[in-house]
Amino acid sequence: MAQPCIPAPPNTKPVNLALQGGGSHGAFTWGVLDRLLEDGRLGLQAMSATSAGSMNAVAMAYGITKGGYEGGRAKLEEFWSEIAKIGQFYSPVQTLPWEKWLTGFGIYPDYHPAFFAFDALTHAFSPYQLNPLNFNPLRDVLEKVVDFEHLSRCPVTTRLFLSATNVRTGKIKVFENPELTADVVLATACLPYIFQAVEVDGEHYWDGGFMGNPAIYPLIYHGASRDVVIVHVNPIERPKLPVTAPEIYDRINEISFNSSLMREMRAIAFVARLVEEGSVDAKRYNRMLIHSIRDDAEMIMLSVSTKLNPDWEFLMHLKSVGRRAAEDWLTHHFDKVGNTSSIDVAATFL
Repeated sequence: MAQPCIPAPPNTKPVNLALQGGGSHGAFTWGVLDRLLEDGRLGLQAMSATSAGSMNAVAMAYGITKGGYEGGRAKLEEFWSEIAKIGQFYSPVQTLPWEKWLTGFGIYPDYHPAFFAFDALTHAFSPYQLNPLNFNPLRDVLEKVVDFEHLSRCPVTTRLFLSATNVRTGKIKVFENPELTADVVLATACLPYIFQAVEVDGEHYWDGGFMGNPAIYPLIYHGASRDVVIVHVNPIERPKLPVTAPEIYDRINEISFNSSLMREMRAIAFVARLVEEGSVDAKRYNRMLIHSIRDDAEMIMLSVSTKLNPDWEFLMHLKSVGRRAAEDWLTHHFDKVGNTSSIDVAATFL
């Protein structure tokens, strides 16, 4: 028997969301989405996402079809609760007692012995050697939280664009609603040092963050709304020069996973300038309205090792940070939705 689908609330401002990936740091995005759904004034027309962003997207979209915006919030909490449960057994990085004491004072250590041991191991041996049976506990979580058949068939589901990287061609692959399965979501989050490439329809995929974190162009071509709200997980700028090995590693990771987004935003800024100058037909080229929700001041304090930290207290902390960032954006920029960008795209990305 088909499950009923609940449409999004009427009389909302339509927007598209772009959700970055970032492992456990995706709990920041959870907090952002939780606050936006609680506010209820935005209509979510489409979402482009990768990695942890994809998991947030499918959990929320499915929850909305089952119970409206409150259903979306409930499914997000269920998903992250399950992540914390399995993380107790499978994550190589756990919050140590001394780390909890330091984080209570807002101090985030950039060195975790278990992470660097794990990192060295995964660079010496491939996941095909370390995990020959290709076990991935995230599959069980996704299949428990999300009914993918319902999600892919429900006619009022928010339109989803989930990005993965084709290992053979090096090109981006964007999966849409009718194609969505647990394998597709795992493909968008497949870090090649940790997991075997995920096969979907005869092709193999790695994390979508290599080619689109997240991809914006599907929202330009297929999203009905001109407004795109980007939820950032990876800091764009760092004021301090990285000089230690962990700091350098972190910054390389951030630059790599921001690079595709930076390129797309530069193209958007270029087209916007051409429209303003009258060099192109404004009727043919829509000017995108770009918005950004982020908290670089908080996220720069977190090392890359914490992206593998599923500790519930840590996840709840990031959720609260995300809620605070969303609240700040709603307070200062909600009125700009549908009218103008709330960030200076050129200054931010060029």
